[in-house]
Amino acid sequence: MKTVIVTGSGGLVGAETVRHFAPRAEKVIGIDNDMRAYFFGEEASTSWAVKAHESDIPNYEHVHLDIRDSEAVDALLAAHNTEISLIVHTAAQPSHDWAAREPFTDFQVNANGTLNLLEATRQHAIEAPFIFTSTNKVYGDTPNRLPLIENETRWELDPSHEWAEHGIPENMSIDHSTHSIFGASKVAADVLCQEYGRYFGMNTGVFRGGCLTGPGHSGAKLHGFLAYLMRCTATETPYTVFGYKGKQVRDNIHADDLVRAFEAFALDPKPGEAYNIGGSRHSNCSMLEAIDLCQDIAGKELQWTYQEENRVGDHMWWISDIRKFQSHYPSFSLEHDIRGILSAIHREGIQRW
Repeated sequence: MKTVIVTGSGGLVGAETVRHFAPRAEKVIGIDNDMRAYFFGEEASTSWAVKAHESDIPNYEHVHLDIRDSEAVDALLAAHNTEISLIVHTAAQPSHDWAAREPFTDFQVNANGTLNLLEATRQHAIEAPFIFTSTNKVYGDTPNRLPLIENETRWELDPSHEWAEHGIPENMSIDHSTHSIFGASKVAADVLCQEYGRYFGMNTGVFRGGCLTGPGHSGAKLHGFLAYLMRCTATETPYTVFGYKGKQVRDNIHADDLVRAFEAFALDPKPGEAYNIGGSRHSNCSMLEAIDLCQDIAGKELQWTYQEENRVGDHMWWISDIRKFQSHYPSFSLEHDIRGILSAIHREGIQRW
């Protein structure tokens, strides 16, 4: 590969992408203006990750650019044009709670920013694979209509349901549901990416992630629940669980597994495809189960309280069916499970916290 462009290069997935492709490319250009600090406060800043790239990766070039600036985005891609081998777009406003505070900012970053990148790619690097990190929130709260059974520590899908064994596939409807403002802006970006693949024939791929996680996550109260939960446990910071009796289930995919999936797509793109991607049945937990694991790994008791009202549009149960992606890329498999992920978050995070 010649040049790989990564937006959100200081974030969890962006930083993992930079580290993964740096040995495989002549140059990696990272785009990040640390809006995460604006969204969630200085404790969530990604500047530490960008500094690490600049000091540790000789072929990394950083660009402090706002993806809402269409002229700046176009100029950057025009400057590198045919040298661009891959674009991985991970920059986003990632919290549905925060999005309700500033809907315009959320939409401009998530939807307009994605459109700016897609159009610049079409004009200057149309052959380059374009990978977009979408979200399972594009399905809104439709998963909450599934027949769930309450167990001691988690909600679980009725074993007789067709999706019980493998999780939720891509044919779940995204209509007639409450998405949150964040979910709506990501739907717009998700569909734009698919359309640029189908209408313009671009090599776009959409990855609808469950909970994306790993030790590189600058977890904050409003985003990055596993990293923030472990941080609260290790530093004895109070934590609040919102609704569903703490039995809501998420699948959690390590950023390393996700980026390996990106590479598989980049090497053999399927234009306009959308994939559910997450920890699947391999790596998942409920909130109560995550608390127990964090306490066990950190050797400390979490100070947590319960609030009956759940967050708007929040899922009671989400496990991704990743078989569509695996059918397209049979060599791909998940390598990280939930305990391993939390252990790595604690081991590497404790130094920063």
